[in-house]
Amino acid sequence: MSETSLDPEIESHVKWNAEGLVPAIVQQHDTGEVLMLAWVDDVALATMIETGRGTYWSRSRQEYWVKGETSGHTQDVREIRLDCDGDTLLVKVDQHGAACHTGDRTCFDTGVVHTR
Repeated sequence: MSETSLDPEIESHVKWNAEGLVPAIVQQHDTGEVLMLAWVDDVALATMIETGRGTYWSRSRQEYWVKGETSGHTQDVREIRLDCDGDTLLVKVDQHGAACHTGDRTCFDTGVVHTR
């Protein structure tokens, strides 16, 4: 992945963690369905803004990944928002196919921890 620079104005509002990352909640643009949680650094965020494709940092593999490069289940980024504290992104996408690496529509299909 080429080194894409994040706009300094945007970067100044993001509160990166000690590893230079911020969590990104990924949501289906039209329905609001929460699809997944991923991690983003400045290069991944700049790449998403530039290309319009879901681009993340894999903490386990220590490399960038573009959603759908291997699975074909792509994400077209429609909107990126920063929360009020600047420490979480909300990435609204058009998801094509499964969002989860398990093949499920979302990463939150595996079971309920608690309901009332």
